[in-house]
Amino acid sequence: MSAASAPVLFEETDGVATITLNRPAVRNAVDASMAGALAEIVDHLDERSDLRAAILTGTGGSFCSGMDLNAFVRGEKSSIPGRGFAGFTARPPVIPVIAAVEGAAVAGGCELVLACDLVVAAESARFGVPEVKRGLVAVGGALLKLPSRIPYQVAMEWILTGDMVGARRAHEVGLVNAVAPDGEALAVARRLADRVAANGPLALRASKQIVAASSSWSHEEAYERQLEIARPVTESADAQEGARAFAEKRSPVWSGR
Repeated sequence: MSAASAPVLFEETDGVATITLNRPAVRNAVDASMAGALAEIVDHLDERSDLRAAILTGTGGSFCSGMDLNAFVRGEKSSIPGRGFAGFTARPPVIPVIAAVEGAAVAGGCELVLACDLVVAAESARFGVPEVKRGLVAVGGALLKLPSRIPYQVAMEWILTGDMVGARRAHEVGLVNAVAPDGEALAVARRLADRVAANGPLALRASKQIVAASSSWSHEEAYERQLEIARPVTESADAQEGARAFAEKRSPVWSGR
Protein backbone atom coordinates (compact mmCIF):
# COMPACT_ATOMS: atom_id res chain seq x y z
CA MET A 1 0.00 0.00 0.00
CA SER A 2 1.41 3.37 -1.00
CA ALA A 3 1.49 6.18 1.52
CA ALA A 4 -1.10 8.09 -0.50
CA SER A 5 -3.55 5.17 -0.33
CA ALA A 6 -3.09 4.53 3.40
CA PRO A 7 -6.37 4.73 5.37
CA VAL A 8 -4.95 7.54 7.52
CA LEU A 9 -2.36 10.11 6.45
CA PHE A 10 0.02 11.84 8.85
CA GLU A 11 2.27 14.86 8.53
CA GLU A 12 3.81 17.36 10.90
CA THR A 13 5.00 20.95 10.61
CA ASP A 14 6.31 23.26 13.32
CA GLY A 15 4.99 21.22 16.23
CA VAL A 16 1.56 20.59 14.70
CA ALA A 17 0.50 17.16 13.40
CA THR A 18 -2.18 16.80 10.73
CA ILE A 19 -4.09 13.51 10.73
CA THR A 20 -6.22 12.92 7.63
CA LEU A 21 -8.85 10.20 7.32
CA ASN A 22 -8.28 8.87 3.81
CA ARG A 23 -11.06 6.69 2.47
CA PRO A 24 -12.83 9.27 0.29
CA ALA A 25 -14.71 6.67 -1.79
CA VAL A 26 -16.80 5.84 1.30
CA ARG A 27 -16.80 9.36 2.79
CA ASN A 28 -14.02 8.30 5.18
CA ALA A 29 -16.14 5.62 6.83
CA VAL A 30 -14.18 3.70 9.45
CA ASP A 31 -13.19 0.07 8.93
CA ALA A 32 -10.72 -2.05 10.88
CA SER A 33 -7.71 -0.79 8.93
CA MET A 34 -8.53 2.86 9.61
CA ALA A 35 -9.20 2.18 13.30
CA GLY A 36 -5.87 0.38 13.66
CA ALA A 37 -3.97 3.09 11.82
CA LEU A 38 -5.55 5.86 13.87
CA ALA A 39 -4.75 4.03 17.13
CA GLU A 40 -1.11 3.74 16.06
CA ILE A 41 -1.00 7.47 15.36
CA VAL A 42 -2.41 8.24 18.81
CA ASP A 43 0.40 6.15 20.33
CA HIS A 44 2.93 8.03 18.20
CA LEU A 45 1.60 11.42 19.26
CA ASP A 46 1.67 10.43 22.92
CA GLU A 47 5.34 9.41 22.62
CA ARG A 48 6.38 12.71 20.99
CA SER A 49 7.29 15.47 23.44
CA ASP A 50 7.91 17.95 20.62
CA LEU A 51 4.38 17.94 19.19
CA ARG A 52 2.05 20.50 20.75
CA ALA A 53 -1.21 20.18 18.83
CA ALA A 54 -2.89 18.04 16.20
CA ILE A 55 -5.59 18.52 13.56
CA LEU A 56 -8.00 15.74 12.59
CA THR A 57 -9.63 16.09 9.16
CA GLY A 58 -10.80 14.06 6.17
CA THR A 59 -10.19 13.85 2.43
CA GLY A 60 -12.64 14.23 -0.44
CA GLY A 61 -14.75 17.01 1.04
CA SER A 62 -16.08 14.87 3.89
CA PHE A 63 -15.00 14.47 7.49
CA CYS A 64 -16.31 11.01 8.41
CA SER A 65 -19.57 9.14 7.76
CA GLY A 66 -19.13 6.86 10.76
CA MET A 67 -18.79 3.09 10.72
CA ASP A 68 -18.26 1.37 7.37
CA LEU A 69 -21.39 -0.78 7.24
CA ASN A 70 -20.05 -3.00 4.44
CA ALA A 71 -16.98 -3.74 6.55
CA PHE A 72 -19.27 -4.42 9.51
CA VAL A 73 -21.19 -7.01 7.47
CA ARG A 74 -17.86 -8.65 6.63
CA GLY A 75 -17.22 -9.00 10.36
CA GLU A 76 -14.76 -6.13 10.77
CA LYS A 77 -14.66 -4.05 13.93
CA SER A 78 -14.53 -0.26 13.75
CA SER A 79 -13.81 0.03 17.48
CA ILE A 80 -10.81 -1.10 19.51
CA PRO A 81 -11.21 -2.24 23.13
CA GLY A 82 -10.04 0.47 25.51
CA ARG A 83 -9.75 2.99 22.69
CA GLY A 84 -13.31 3.28 21.45
CA PHE A 85 -14.62 4.00 17.97
CA ALA A 86 -11.90 4.36 15.32
CA GLY A 87 -9.27 3.63 17.98
CA PHE A 88 -9.68 7.24 19.05
CA THR A 89 -12.88 8.31 20.83
CA ALA A 90 -12.27 6.68 24.23
CA ARG A 91 -8.55 7.47 24.31
CA PRO A 92 -7.69 10.55 22.25
CA PRO A 93 -4.16 11.99 22.18
CA VAL A 94 -2.76 13.76 25.23
CA ILE A 95 -2.05 16.87 23.16
CA PRO A 96 -4.88 19.22 22.11
CA VAL A 97 -6.70 18.11 18.95
CA ILE A 98 -8.67 20.33 16.57
CA ALA A 99 -11.31 18.83 14.25
CA ALA A 100 -11.36 20.46 10.80
CA VAL A 101 -14.74 19.47 9.38
CA GLU A 102 -15.78 19.67 5.74
CA GLY A 103 -18.99 17.96 4.66
CA ALA A 104 -20.59 15.48 7.02
CA ALA A 105 -19.54 14.35 10.49
CA VAL A 106 -22.18 11.71 11.05
CA ALA A 107 -22.70 9.03 13.72
CA GLY A 108 -19.19 7.84 14.62
CA GLY A 109 -17.84 10.78 12.63
CA CYS A 110 -19.63 13.16 14.98
CA GLU A 111 -18.24 11.17 17.90
CA LEU A 112 -14.73 11.70 16.52
CA VAL A 113 -15.47 15.44 16.56
CA LEU A 114 -16.61 15.17 20.18
CA ALA A 115 -13.32 13.46 21.07
CA CYS A 116 -11.47 16.56 19.86
CA ASP A 117 -10.88 19.66 21.97
CA LEU A 118 -11.66 22.39 19.43
CA VAL A 119 -13.75 22.36 16.24
CA VAL A 120 -13.54 24.33 13.01
CA ALA A 121 -16.36 23.64 10.54
CA ALA A 122 -16.89 24.66 6.94
CA GLU A 123 -20.03 26.65 6.18
CA SER A 124 -21.83 23.65 4.66
CA ALA A 125 -20.59 21.09 7.22
CA ARG A 126 -23.23 19.04 8.99
CA PHE A 127 -23.26 17.10 12.23
CA GLY A 128 -25.52 14.35 13.45
CA VAL A 129 -25.96 11.25 15.61
CA PRO A 130 -28.70 9.48 13.64
CA GLU A 131 -28.38 6.08 15.31
CA VAL A 132 -31.93 6.15 16.71
CA LYS A 133 -33.28 6.40 13.16
CA ARG A 134 -31.83 2.91 12.60
CA GLY A 135 -32.88 1.51 15.97
CA LEU A 136 -29.32 1.78 17.29
CA VAL A 137 -27.61 3.52 20.21
CA ALA A 138 -24.67 5.94 19.77
CA VAL A 139 -22.10 4.22 22.00
CA GLY A 140 -18.97 5.84 20.53
CA GLY A 141 -19.15 8.76 22.96
CA ALA A 142 -21.96 11.03 21.75
CA LEU A 143 -24.31 10.18 24.62
CA LEU A 144 -21.52 10.70 27.14
CA LYS A 145 -20.01 13.90 25.76
CA LEU A 146 -22.62 15.87 23.85
CA PRO A 147 -24.75 16.86 26.91
CA SER A 148 -21.65 18.41 28.52
CA ARG A 149 -20.60 20.27 25.37
CA ILE A 150 -23.90 21.98 24.57
CA PRO A 151 -27.09 22.74 26.55
CA TYR A 152 -28.76 19.55 27.80
CA GLN A 153 -32.09 20.06 26.03
CA VAL A 154 -30.36 20.83 22.74
CA ALA A 155 -28.19 17.74 23.07
CA MET A 156 -31.23 15.58 23.79
CA GLU A 157 -33.05 17.00 20.76
CA TRP A 158 -30.13 16.03 18.53
CA ILE A 159 -29.80 12.59 20.15
CA LEU A 160 -33.50 11.69 20.26
CA THR A 161 -34.48 12.99 16.80
CA GLY A 162 -31.30 11.89 15.04
CA ASP A 163 -31.62 14.97 12.82
CA MET A 164 -28.68 16.61 11.09
CA VAL A 165 -27.47 20.03 12.28
CA GLY A 166 -25.69 22.69 10.23
CA ALA A 167 -22.40 24.38 11.09
CA ARG A 168 -24.01 27.70 12.00
CA ARG A 169 -26.37 26.09 14.51
CA ALA A 170 -23.51 24.00 15.93
CA HIS A 171 -21.51 27.21 16.37
CA GLU A 172 -24.47 29.00 17.94
CA VAL A 173 -24.82 26.38 20.70
CA GLY A 174 -21.08 26.12 21.33
CA LEU A 175 -20.02 22.86 19.66
CA VAL A 176 -18.04 24.66 16.96
CA ASN A 177 -15.36 27.27 17.68
CA ALA A 178 -15.21 28.80 14.22
CA VAL A 179 -17.08 28.55 10.92
CA ALA A 180 -14.90 28.75 7.81
CA PRO A 181 -15.72 29.19 4.13
CA ASP A 182 -16.20 25.88 2.36
CA GLY A 183 -12.83 24.36 1.53
CA GLU A 184 -11.05 26.44 4.18
CA ALA A 185 -11.71 24.48 7.36
CA LEU A 186 -8.22 22.98 7.43
CA ALA A 187 -6.53 26.34 6.83
CA VAL A 188 -8.52 27.99 9.61
CA ALA A 189 -7.84 25.04 11.90
CA ARG A 190 -4.13 25.34 11.14
CA ARG A 191 -4.11 28.97 12.21
CA LEU A 192 -5.86 28.01 15.44
CA ALA A 193 -3.40 25.14 15.96
CA ASP A 194 -0.47 27.53 15.53
CA ARG A 195 -1.91 29.75 18.28
CA VAL A 196 -2.14 26.71 20.56
CA ALA A 197 1.30 25.42 19.60
CA ALA A 198 2.94 28.74 20.50
CA ASN A 199 2.41 27.84 24.16
CA GLY A 200 4.38 25.63 26.53
CA PRO A 201 4.01 21.95 25.59
CA LEU A 202 4.05 20.71 29.19
CA ALA A 203 1.44 23.27 30.19
CA LEU A 204 -0.78 22.31 27.25
CA ARG A 205 -0.77 18.62 28.11
CA ALA A 206 -1.33 19.23 31.81
CA SER A 207 -4.17 21.66 31.15
CA LYS A 208 -5.93 19.17 28.89
CA GLN A 209 -5.38 16.37 31.40
CA ILE A 210 -6.92 18.40 34.23
CA VAL A 211 -9.96 19.41 32.19
CA ALA A 212 -10.53 15.80 31.05
CA ALA A 213 -10.14 14.30 34.51
CA SER A 214 -11.85 16.93 36.65
CA SER A 215 -15.42 15.83 35.88
CA SER A 216 -14.86 12.76 38.06
CA TRP A 217 -13.34 14.68 41.00
CA SER A 218 -15.33 15.78 44.00
CA HIS A 219 -15.29 19.45 44.93
CA GLU A 220 -13.30 18.63 48.05
CA GLU A 221 -10.48 16.91 46.16
CA ALA A 222 -10.44 18.92 42.93
CA TYR A 223 -7.90 21.59 43.89
CA GLU A 224 -5.41 19.11 45.30
CA ARG A 225 -5.81 16.74 42.36
CA GLN A 226 -5.12 19.49 39.83
CA LEU A 227 -2.03 20.55 41.77
CA GLU A 228 -0.65 17.01 41.50
CA ILE A 229 -0.74 17.37 37.71
CA ALA A 230 0.30 21.02 37.56
CA ARG A 231 3.18 20.94 40.06
CA PRO A 232 5.76 19.26 37.76
CA VAL A 233 4.96 21.88 35.11
CA THR A 234 5.39 24.73 37.58
CA GLU A 235 8.79 23.33 38.56
CA SER A 236 9.93 22.74 34.95
CA ALA A 237 12.58 24.50 32.90
CA ASP A 238 9.81 25.65 30.58
CA ALA A 239 8.12 27.54 33.42
CA GLN A 240 11.39 29.35 34.10
CA GLU A 241 11.78 30.08 30.41
CA GLY A 242 8.25 31.45 30.16
CA ALA A 243 8.83 33.87 33.03
CA ARG A 244 12.25 34.86 31.71
CA ALA A 245 10.90 35.49 28.20
CA PHE A 246 8.12 37.66 29.59
CA ALA A 247 10.61 39.75 31.56
CA GLU A 248 12.90 40.06 28.53
CA LYS A 249 9.98 40.90 26.19
CA ARG A 250 10.68 38.07 23.75
CA SER A 251 9.02 34.89 22.59
CA PRO A 252 9.84 31.84 24.75
CA VAL A 253 11.89 28.97 23.41
CA TRP A 254 10.29 25.82 24.81
CA SER A 255 12.35 22.74 25.57
CA GLY A 256 9.55 20.47 26.78
CA ARG A 257 11.41 19.94 30.05
